[in-house]
Amino acid sequence: MKIALMDSGIGLLAAAAAMRRLRPDVDLVLSSDPVGMPWGPRTPEDLTGRALGVARAAAALCPDALIIACNTASVHALPTVRAELEPAIPVIGTVPAIKPAAATRGRVAIWATPATTGSPYQRGLIRDFASGARVTEVPCPGLADAVEAADEAAIAAAVAAAAALTPADVTDVVLGCTHYELVEAPIRAALAERTGGTGPVYHGSAEAVALQALRRIGAAPEPGLPATGALTVLLSGDEGALPAAALGYAEGRLLVGEGAALGPVRG
Repeated sequence: MKIALMDSGIGLLAAAAAMRRLRPDVDLVLSSDPVGMPWGPRTPEDLTGRALGVARAAAALCPDALIIACNTASVHALPTVRAELEPAIPVIGTVPAIKPAAATRGRVAIWATPATTGSPYQRGLIRDFASGARVTEVPCPGLADAVEAADEAAIAAAVAAAAALTPADVTDVVLGCTHYELVEAPIRAALAERTGGTGPVYHGSAEAVALQALRRIGAAPEPGLPATGALTVLLSGDEGALPAAALGYAEGRLLVGEGAALGPVRG
């Protein structure tokens, strides 16, 4: 079994690590676009073109499913990628976990990139799934870039700025960018200090999209299996290695940890 994941950069690590935990035997293909990143400032048409190229590179290795592990690419490119690859390869998009966060009808903060914050897409999700909750949209300028570079000082500064915009009585926090799940620990620490006690409940999308990919191909989670899955890394279409910054995160180290095979995975 082979699952591909795509993103502009290392934001795909969270979903890839979730898949590795759920199915240690699965072969993973990580397809990113260091030549074209970041995707956020691009026009929707340009972004879709870059995303389609990254998807095609992954599809050439014949995965059983493809996860678009990027919120922005899911908004703009999901229909185009699906139109080209499905039904041969199921394509799973990433949606911010606003619905489960709002289910408690508490005080919800949505941490997202400045481009996503206040966007018609995010406002539509709030309208559809969080009408009964008090919602605060929190822009996080520079946080995704800092995570991509594994720049601890920049991460700390961006997290502190976003925490200052987060209501002190928040009960649930949506991590609305896949990069943010890689730095959940410093986010938790900053908000625990601001809100007191243990802080709010956090809602990411990594495990949900991994489970959805398994469902789409009729597979079940089996976390107890031996960690025999291989790992292939594609960088703007060329085979390569995980960037050094990826190994600064537990998710990246998990993917290349003991028992994981490294090398090309052919269809």
